[in-house]
Parts: sequence; C-alpha cells; structure tokens
Amino acid sequence: MPETLLSPRNLAFELYEVLDAEALTQRPRFAEHSRETFDAALTTARTIAEKYFAPHNRKGDEHEPRYVDGRAELIPEVKPAVEAFLEAGFLNANRDFDVGGMQLPSLVSQACFAHFQAANAGTTAYPFLTMGAANLIESFGTDDQKRLFLQPMIEGRYFGTMALTEPHAGSSLADIRTRAQPAGDGSYRLKGNKIFISGGDHQLSQNIVHMVLAKLPDAPPGVKGISLFIVPKYLVNPDGSLGARNDVLLAGLFHKMGWRGTTSTALNFGDNGQCVGYLVGQPHQGLACMFQMMNEARIGVGMGAVMLGYAGYLYSLEYARQRPQGRLPDNKDPQSPALPIIEHTDVKRMLLAQKAYVEGAFDLGLYAARLFDDTHTAADDAARSEAQQLLDLLTPIVKSWPSAYCLKANELAIQILGGHGYTREYPVEQYYRDNRLNPIHEGTEGIQSLDLLGRKLAQNNGAGLKQLIRLIAVTCERASHHPTLDLLREPLEQLVNRLQTVTLALLGDLAQGKVTSALANSALYLKAFGHCVIGWRWLEQAIHAELGLLKGHDRDFYQGKLQAARYFLTWEVPPCHNDLALLEARDDTCLGMQEGWF
Repeated sequence: MPETLLSPRNLAFELYEVLDAEALTQRPRFAEHSRETFDAALTTARTIAEKYFAPHNRKGDEHEPRYVDGRAELIPEVKPAVEAFLEAGFLNANRDFDVGGMQLPSLVSQACFAHFQAANAGTTAYPFLTMGAANLIESFGTDDQKRLFLQPMIEGRYFGTMALTEPHAGSSLADIRTRAQPAGDGSYRLKGNKIFISGGDHQLSQNIVHMVLAKLPDAPPGVKGISLFIVPKYLVNPDGSLGARNDVLLAGLFHKMGWRGTTSTALNFGDNGQCVGYLVGQPHQGLACMFQMMNEARIGVGMGAVMLGYAGYLYSLEYARQRPQGRLPDNKDPQSPALPIIEHTDVKRMLLAQKAYVEGAFDLGLYAARLFDDTHTAADDAARSEAQQLLDLLTPIVKSWPSAYCLKANELAIQILGGHGYTREYPVEQYYRDNRLNPIHEGTEGIQSLDLLGRKLAQNNGAGLKQLIRLIAVTCERASHHPTLDLLREPLEQLVNRLQTVTLALLGDLAQGKVTSALANSALYLKAFGHCVIGWRWLEQAIHAELGLLKGHDRDFYQGKLQAARYFLTWEVPPCHNDLALLEARDDTCLGMQEGWF
C-alpha cells in the first residue's frame, strides 16, 4: 500500500541512523524507554492519524467552522479525533510519568506528532496550541494558576490559545492597544480586540485558556511595556469548578485559503468591562515569556510545513508511478506503450526536488527536537547551554526554510498531476493551500530574517554561530573519508566559507550602527543561511547512506538518499553565491526604491 503520511523507512533512518534516538535511553530521564517503546508510540500515532484524522481532512476543508449564535461550530468528526489523540496520551507525550505523561524524548514525540500534521493540519492545530499554552503556564505561572488552569489542560479538559495580533498592529506587537487594569483583588480587567486567533472558540473542551498580551496603565512604550495574562473563556472558581462566562466575545470568524478546519477568530475582550485576567510572570515582561510559546510554535509551524510538503510528495510520487503518458524523446514509435510519467526526466527532476526539500527539512525539524532534548537532559550544564545556543540560532531556519521550500514541493506536486493537480478531486491542491499559510504563521520570512541577522547571530557573542560552523566542519571532515562524497562536500565548504565572510561584514555594519542598510537584504541572507544548514543536514544523511550501503541492504533506499543529497548540494547550493554577491555589494535596489515610483 502506498504511503500517505510519511515514509516509515525514512523515519527509522532519521531516528536510529542519523540522530541516534536509542542513545537517549542511556539518560536517566528516558532510561525506561527503548527502541521498542519508541516504535510502539510511533505505530499508535500512525494508526490514530490514519483512522481519525486523515478521513475528515477534506471534509474539514469543504465545511469550515460556522458562526452560529455567538459560537463556532465544527464538523462532528473533529471531536472524536481529538479525543483519540488525548486518550492515547499524545497531549502529554513529553511530560513526566507521575503526572500521566509518556516521558518520551522530544525527538520521538515530534516524530509522533508529525503523523497528525501530515494527516490533518486543521484538526491538529487544537492540541498543538494547547500544548504550547500549557508549557507557558508551567514555566511562568503561579502555583494557583497551575492548579486552576494547567492541570485541567494536562488532563485535556481545557484547551489553550495565544492571543497576540490586533487589527491595527499585525506583527508590530509594540503597538498593541489591549489594556489591563488592576482590579484590586489580584486580578485584572482587560479591554481590547485580537484577530486571527487560531482555536479561539470551539466546543472541544470545557474551557479555553487564552494567553493574552496586554499593557498595564504604567507600561513603558514599546515591547518593554507588554505583559502576559491568562484570560479563560469561563471563569474558574477557587475549588476548580467552572464559573460564569467571562467577558470574552467571539466577534466573528475569518475564512482562510487553507487550514480551514481550524477556527480563526476575532475576539473582543471586555466589551462589558468585566473581562477577568490574571497576570503571568512579572509586569512588563510578557513578551519575554510569550517568546517561549512563540519559539515552540515556530518550530511546530516549520514541522507542519514539512509534513504538508511530505504528504504532497508521496501522493505525486505514487501518481507518477501509476499514470501512463507519452514516450521517451528517442522513441519515435507512436504505437509503443505509453510510459509511466515517472520515466520522464522532467518529472524525475520535480520529484527529486520535492524529495530534497521535504526530507532535508524533515531531518532539520527532528534535529531541532534532538537539540531540545539536549537542552534538558545532556550530561552537564555546558552541553545543555551549547544545545540551547544552537537551537536559538536555528529556530528562524526551522520555521522559515520549510515554510518556503516545502511549499515549493507542494507546487511541484500539483505540476506533476497536470490538469488534475489543481482540481479539488485530488488532495495536492489542498496541501498547497494549507501550506501557503505557513510562510505567514508565527512571523513572516521577513521577520525571521531580521531575527536571524539582527539578533540571533550575535547572541551570546556569536556562540551559536561558532558552534554551527564547527559542526559543519566536523561533518565535512567525516565526509572527506568517503571519496564518492567529494562532489557533495565541496559545494557546501565553498558556501560556508563565503557565508562566514559575508556574515562578519554584515555584523560589522550592524556594530557601526548601519542597521537599515545591513538588514535591507536580510531575506537573501536567510535563504543562503538556510541552504547552508539544509546542505549540512543532507551531507550528514549522505554519510549515513554510504555507511548503509556498506552493510549491503536497502540499496535503493540509500541510493535514493545519495541522489537527493547530490541534487540539493549541486543544484540548489551553488546558486546561493549570487545572493551572497548581492549581500557583499550591499545592493540597494530594494532599499532605494521610492513609494512614488511604483
């Protein structure tokens, strides 16, 4: 049977050959686990995703949530899917055994969750947001907040959201207008409007816990004046029972081109002056707290983009194997049998590009999850700190690169299906529409590029960047012991060397106060940096493929890995030098354009 979500063989390759998931079982936190328990969790995830999530993916797209009598109504299939997810324990896959969790490494739990993301992006969003909100309260909430809000979220009785965006401000959080007034009893009264709040209303849980950014009366201007608040849909009594409906109004639903199964809401807080909220963390420190959830969401969005690209790739691959059409150019006999289109070189090109994009990005997403494990369970403080520095640096890439290039994979999947590709009778057009939201979700590519070049590179005196360069050098040195990989290794080394020179020059400009000009072409830098990272991850995969070939089994699988690595490193990496040339020249074509010239 053809694969529809992701390739189990590729997943095993990533977990057990490239990223060495079994080594994590030597750490005390994961000592009760084994490859067998990891595989059991993965099998359960696949089964639930195929049985409960995938079957209503199209129906959720065709029948969006409806605004009825002030609330959002979903198709009935969503609730049993979410309940199956909860019952199997995936909401708390990372949490401790003693609170009902599975205590899985993030590497494995991310791999489990990937099945749900591939099966149904719209339905998966509800538990995804809840996990992030729960982690936020766990990190910064008071004991009472954890008792009243976190515990019901862990149990799956309450769901969560993040409420940042406002109609006038968009991504400019410094300009938010939602206000929080102290009520004199330790609570606050909020007033304001938020838009594009995913999961902002539904009937899947007893309560919805909104994590809301707002400003106190004495707030300093800008982002240094933002505070974070818990605002529940229903108030919660001191004994944990539900109270009255809070003053949070569902003002309406947005209708997006993709992710149609997820409610996208406009919420009004405090229309009647009685919206109760509770401060999380310290006053005016809300954005620093919220960045924990935002960074988790950015990695999650990146993996969601990977899985939509992956699903499209697998579908178009199977289609290309089954669809007969045409003959090779050197065959002039019109009566000879038509070939499956996978035999045509240009179709091979499009499939190979998809494979390079989605399997390269899949590796990066799982590598980020492995780093997250290291931030908590590595052997010593120094190793944990190094992992955090590298994860911070890579987060903009984990979010933005898959959002751009796995979307390109979806575009190629449509092309392979030809006229069928853009009809709604086939799923690849929905994968594209769903994935088109990810370059915007949790910060556009422009925002990620500013974060990378303007902030992350120089963070901790460049510790993350130095570590990345060192790791790439180690990979290249290992690859040098395989002469067949020289063709792959050399383009990566050339790109890394030139990227280092450009990076130092741009950081020098920033240090001299030339901020606007240094960041003017940050999108080009993000692309080149991302290709460098993905090229590194492909060289790692290529090394393990070579080792696999030496064992003499799965030759087609390993040869496919090597060919995809060759495609990326010889077709995709060298053109980045043109981007670097523009950066070196401080090209001002875009910066110098005037509004009146358009």
